[in-house]
Amino acid sequence: MSDAIRQWMEKYITAWTTNKPEDIRALFTEDAVYATRPYDPDAWRGHEQIVERWLTAADEPDEWTFEWSPLGSDGDLHFVQGRTTYLGDRPSYENLWVVRLGPAGRATAFTEWFMERKA
Repeated sequence: MSDAIRQWMEKYITAWTTNKPEDIRALFTEDAVYATRPYDPDAWRGHEQIVERWLTAADEPDEWTFEWSPLGSDGDLHFVQGRTTYLGDRPSYENLWVVRLGPAGRATAFTEWFMERKA
């Protein structure tokens, strides 16, 4: 596994847990694009919009668990399989994340595919 994607994923989980703007911002380049689904015309663009939209949809740390594993890399492009389990009555999801990392280890692009997991 690439150290770069492992480090980035650790920071992502920290940001997901804290929901602190500085933790979220640290994940992405200033001009990054965060797509919550492939080919999304409403993708989040740039630090401020990524932080704003993340916080609008924020999960509380005691509401979920997350497991992940790397699927592969091609240069600066990384593929991650995840499983998000929401507690209580919320659905849980299987995830595929595609993360393009810049030279400083921050994402220039992030796209997620997700599907509800049937019990």
